[in-house]
Amino acid sequence: MPGNSTFIYICIIVGLILQIIPMPPLIDIYRPDWLLMILCYWAMALPNRVSVGVAAICGITLDILYGTALGVHCFALTIAIFIVSANYQRLRNQSMIQQAFTIMVLSLLYHLIVYWLQYWLINTQFRWSFFWPTAVTILLWPWLFWLLRKFRRKFRVS
Repeated sequence: MPGNSTFIYICIIVGLILQIIPMPPLIDIYRPDWLLMILCYWAMALPNRVSVGVAAICGITLDILYGTALGVHCFALTIAIFIVSANYQRLRNQSMIQQAFTIMVLSLLYHLIVYWLQYWLINTQFRWSFFWPTAVTILLWPWLFWLLRKFRRKFRVS
């Protein structure tokens, strides 16, 4: 069905919106990596539809939306999604807790790559609050996984 693939792109657009929606500064430091979680889910569920190319496009879009140097988020997202795409069969067979910790490691990797590239490009200073989104991401992963799987089955996305 042609409408099945549009649900994937709607999820990605919602992830981009959730990633950049304005929030109060006290809450903004805890913003989870919505786009990374959504891309990880689709790369695990349908690796032939969502892979490194989609992550690169989303990363460039995120770079444009954030106003960062082009390629920073693109590189970080493609590395994380490459790891998921290369190991999707293992990740599918993990328990939810193991998947959450894997997503935590991917989120840490994503943030470290973004920090490292921004450090070399614009000399950003390191802050420990840079890793708070990883803690929130690990807590939200089971809920997002369950929600996306439910909608994937309901709309028969394959």
